Amino acid sequence: MDATEFTIVLPVYYNEASLEPAYEDLKAAIEAAGPAWRGRLLYVDDGSGDGSFDVLRRIQARGDVPVTLVKLSRNFGQVMAIRAGIAHAETPVVIVMSADGQEPASLVGEMLAAHAPGGAEVAICTRSGREEGLYRTWTSKAFYGLMRRFCFRDMPLGGFDCFLLGGKAKAAFLEETERQPFLQGQILGLGFSRTFIPYVRLSRKFGVSRWTFWKKLAYFFDGLMNYSFAPIRSVSFLGFALAGLGLLYALVVFFAKILVGNPVQGWTPLMIAILVLGGAQMLTLGIFGEYLWRILVQAQHRAPYIVEKIVRERQEGSTKT
Repeated sequence: MDATEFTIVLPVYYNEASLEPAYEDLKAAIEAAGPAWRGRLLYVDDGSGDGSFDVLRRIQARGDVPVTLVKLSRNFGQVMAIRAGIAHAETPVVIVMSADGQEPASLVGEMLAAHAPGGAEVAICTRSGREEGLYRTWTSKAFYGLMRRFCFRDMPLGGFDCFLLGGKAKAAFLEETERQPFLQGQILGLGFSRTFIPYVRLSRKFGVSRWTFWKKLAYFFDGLMNYSFAPIRSVSFLGFALAGLGLLYALVVFFAKILVGNPVQGWTPLMIAILVLGGAQMLTLGIFGEYLWRILVQAQHRAPYIVEKIVRERQEGSTKT
């Protein structure tokens, strides 16, 4: 029986210090998968400004495990780097992991076991805990909790970044054409059989995270706008609420005139009304603008990423580019 080939896709962005330690762990995991599996690595350099690509060339030169390098022309974001890696993976099965070593390499074997013949088409590794500070733990819970509330009822509360796609799921994923995608939503929306594998996210031993609060916020809006009617419905509810407040205020003025003959006067009520209505209008325009921007980006049909260079694994003492 021939071994089934799989590729581990790893997006790289300022991971110079963690690449070699993570590689050693992944190499051991590939070797431990047994004769039924044949694994390789595919790194996508997402416009790193440090020495990450030079480290990757050294890793590739070892020849221990087949390694392919994809270098993007600039930083296109983690999701597009992952998409580029999956698109350039030549195996039917792909595994996506991070290059910072925070995901245990043992997950490779667990995902492969879950996907073995007769198993799940999609294996998702969900975080059941974190060896990180309270800030990252709380923000992650808030992020994925809101996603679960408004967009995906089956979103794991701990979220996920690590997953396996079988051949059918991989093909379906690559057919998606969203320009500002929400990766976890795309994976959950594939509709194939899937299984969840819990794990504890390890603490970062090398470097600092480039996943800032503002990037998280922008990514949250991508998910909310792409997969939920909540923003549009909130505008409708806001309109009803302001109309109700306006009617209530009109009744206050009317009864004040009837009962005491002294209607509400002064500029304070007027200013309150102007500020509330003006704020509501700006909020409404902002929400509509978010949707219009996404429509524009989708209609422009620009390349989701640009590959500057592909360096393929060593074969017979040479490296193909």
